[in-house]
Amino acid sequence: MTETRKRSKQEPAGEEGTALAGALAALLEPIAQLAVSRGLPFASVEDLLKAAFVEAARRAQPATAGPRIVSRVAAATGLTRREVTRLLDAPRSLPPPRPSPATQVFTRWRADPAMRDRRGRVVALRRQGPAPSFEALARSITQDVHPRTLLDELCRLGLAVENGDLVELTRDSVVATRDNAKAYDFLGANVGDHLRASVANVLADEPPHVEQAVFADELSAQSVEAFGHLAKAQWQALLAASVPTLQALVDGDAAAGRAGEHRVRIGLYTYHDAAKEAPSATPTTARIARSARRRTPPKDR
Repeated sequence: MTETRKRSKQEPAGEEGTALAGALAALLEPIAQLAVSRGLPFASVEDLLKAAFVEAARRAQPATAGPRIVSRVAAATGLTRREVTRLLDAPRSLPPPRPSPATQVFTRWRADPAMRDRRGRVVALRRQGPAPSFEALARSITQDVHPRTLLDELCRLGLAVENGDLVELTRDSVVATRDNAKAYDFLGANVGDHLRASVANVLADEPPHVEQAVFADELSAQSVEAFGHLAKAQWQALLAASVPTLQALVDGDAAAGRAGEHRVRIGLYTYHDAAKEAPSATPTTARIARSARRRTPPKDR
């Protein structure tokens, strides 16, 4: 992160600090995977993270903070007063993502009239050589990244493809399609609420939300598939029970004139991947445990 202060004296230390850092690393890894797979550069995510830190620190301050709010937020986040002031004064909306060099090449290629044929169609470019070529286009965008690297990135993102000595664009836009946008909204809403529940449970003396999990290892691929069918069946049962109950509660609140100022989200998820440690040659008893806010050694609580 840029423009940060020295480490806060209130930062968790020792065992708690190590555990917190480990939890954050586990949370950030899939976020980084999503950003990299969709070509969102670190600078854009950094802006979002700074804004989230400032907003969280602002909400944590008392209403009487008044003119001291900037100093208080700066002390809580480690950001400079100048950066905090900028973010506090910024509109409360998502900043536009910063384009990466690869997406800048893509945009220039599609927008430059010199790279269209007589019918207005975007032309394929020679990979190397003087303009018009991909090499010349890439160097007109940046001298810091080699044209070959930019081409590899465009191909990885599915925006271009090599065809012999030519390079062709494969998409009309780097912006998510309507279906992708819905998927991102779904991801943010579901995982966001799950994470909010987990954080609230960790910070509270008494966990206010239901947030449990069962996990097991030493399963075969066939067993994972079989359990997936069970999980889908359980979700259908939960759905069938939840929808009419929630509707009855909504109708009851309306009939009684109670303010409908709360919301609830109920979810179920499964996740599986390859075990990090290879199973032993000798059959063992698989570990099956439940996770909770305060975990004890693996056993049912």
